[in-house]
Amino acid sequence: MTHYDNWFVRFWRKVYNPLGFKKGYNFPLFFIFGGAMLGFSLARLSYLNISGDAPSSFKSGAVPGEWFWYQNGIHRIGITLHLATIVPAGALMGFQFLPIIRYKAILFHRINGYLIILLATLGNIGAAMIARRAFGGTLATQSAVGYLIIATTISMALAYYNIKRLQIDEHRAWMLRAMFALGTIITLRIIMALASGIISSIGSYSAVMNCGEVAFLYANSPATLESRYPLCVGGNNTDMVVKADINSGFREEVKASMVLTFGMAWWVAIAMHAVGVEVYLRLTAAEGERLRVVSYEMQRKAGMRNPGSAGLTADRLGDVEKWEVPGETA
Repeated sequence: MTHYDNWFVRFWRKVYNPLGFKKGYNFPLFFIFGGAMLGFSLARLSYLNISGDAPSSFKSGAVPGEWFWYQNGIHRIGITLHLATIVPAGALMGFQFLPIIRYKAILFHRINGYLIILLATLGNIGAAMIARRAFGGTLATQSAVGYLIIATTISMALAYYNIKRLQIDEHRAWMLRAMFALGTIITLRIIMALASGIISSIGSYSAVMNCGEVAFLYANSPATLESRYPLCVGGNNTDMVVKADINSGFREEVKASMVLTFGMAWWVAIAMHAVGVEVYLRLTAAEGERLRVVSYEMQRKAGMRNPGSAGLTADRLGDVEKWEVPGETA
């Protein structure tokens, strides 16, 4: 190892050790994924101003035409519930994976965890209410919303159960799965931006949009509406085929490109995150084993049956060999 290597290692440890990280590779991962979630959530805080006219409000910043559906009724309730809960939940998530908080402020860690589970659950309810209209409400989008609601709810429920059983290793694994699933909302936007550009350059893609939504976009330009979409004049509620072009000067064509790519991008992101979190859990198997030993000690002191496996572990549910404390013999 060179002098430069020694200097870099010492410097790097001074960065991550005060935050409670024991391994050098964990901090960059936390910084990238936790930072992305925190940054995305903070950037969306202005969306809590749902119906305001400020440029940063949800009404002003939403995808073109979306506000047509969210002005009132069940969709207005849904988007308000979703944003008012999932945005704060996203901002709080990163703190759950900061080791120094778990070591020095365990009460905050617990309260924050309960709060995230509550907020994310309410956010899922709101998401279910708006799925039919979000980004066109295609079946791909609705099924992605449904899958994530099921996946995150089950993951958080299992994480909660395992921590109540003092099974810390499984609690960690299921919370990571839940957070990675929720993080797909960020990755999908990158994929959607790329896909929208690709289909726009091809130029042969179109999407179906409701006339009411199209007319809403042309509320201040009735003559343009009549020339481009004559069937949508006069309150006609039929559907129209709209060209998909993210670079277009017409907002309905920009929206059409997003309608076509949003659901697809979400499913690709779901697959990437599902594989990614399992790869991470297997690459950090030593940390999982360490936490299982900690779980064993805590469960044994609490007088639980099957210490080390008091929660939902593979050796209780599957055909995995019974776990034994390292160093102990039968």
